[in-house]
Amino acid sequence: MRARLVVLVLALVGATAPAANAATAVNAPTKVVKIGKQKVGYRTFGSGRPLVMVMGLGGTMGSWDPTFLDALAAGGHRIVLLDNEGVGRTTALKGKLTIRRMADTTAGLIARLKLKRPDVAGWSMGGMIAQSLTVRHPKLVHRLVLMATAPGDGKGAPPTQQALQTTTNPNDVGAVLALLFPSDQTAARDTYVSDILMRKPFEGVAPPAQSQKQLSASGAWLTAQDPDGKRVRRIKQPTLIGGGELDQLLPVANDRHLHAIIKGSRLVTYPDAAHGFLFQHQAEWVPLMLKFLT
Repeated sequence: MRARLVVLVLALVGATAPAANAATAVNAPTKVVKIGKQKVGYRTFGSGRPLVMVMGLGGTMGSWDPTFLDALAAGGHRIVLLDNEGVGRTTALKGKLTIRRMADTTAGLIARLKLKRPDVAGWSMGGMIAQSLTVRHPKLVHRLVLMATAPGDGKGAPPTQQALQTTTNPNDVGAVLALLFPSDQTAARDTYVSDILMRKPFEGVAPPAQSQKQLSASGAWLTAQDPDGKRVRRIKQPTLIGGGELDQLLPVANDRHLHAIIKGSRLVTYPDAAHGFLFQHQAEWVPLMLKFLT
């Protein structure tokens, strides 16, 4: 599956295969830079226009499927991953964690790496961070991809009760995977699990205490308590929005509302997918992303 997807992307975009010794999502080294009072962990690989990937609640850089990332890199992008505040190699700051503050960490890394005006893609809470980044630092974002995320204007749809209970116990791997993939999508689920285990050692998830802080920050965003959320309708960057119609964590109504308020945006949804639609349907979603980012 991994090799086939990369070959498919190369054929679709007319790109050439990377050098045999080029870094990939599996072997790219983790680096740390000091940005103000914070240390930020990141990885980068591939070449071309930078694409900054912002992870969601409870995830680390290792929560991205490396097959997905390598296919994006094969399409002509320098992939830049980072750990959000208090996760992995990125240190926590004093005070209350907010979506806005995590967006500023992302902005700091973009400036520190001199990425100029990269494309930005965010998944779940990472999509909230990407929205905040775009409204706070519009000159830093070229194009925007929002995946299975939610608006911050107070008009979004909340998680189901079952999904909310799962987010309070992120160590229940089975329950988390059930949010990402519907029960009849075991092949997609198992492929995702085997893929993320390719990088050694597996980096795991965010510390439970930090996940709870992220949950509070995401709740504040959803209920319009974060001032950046009220400004999302001002986004002018070309925006692609994707979601799964069976998503219980951030229901597809959120993607549809974002499409309605971000002028000129494009919306694509998948009827048989949930929160992990981007991995389940990566054979369709990756080429669509790459075409949008061209």
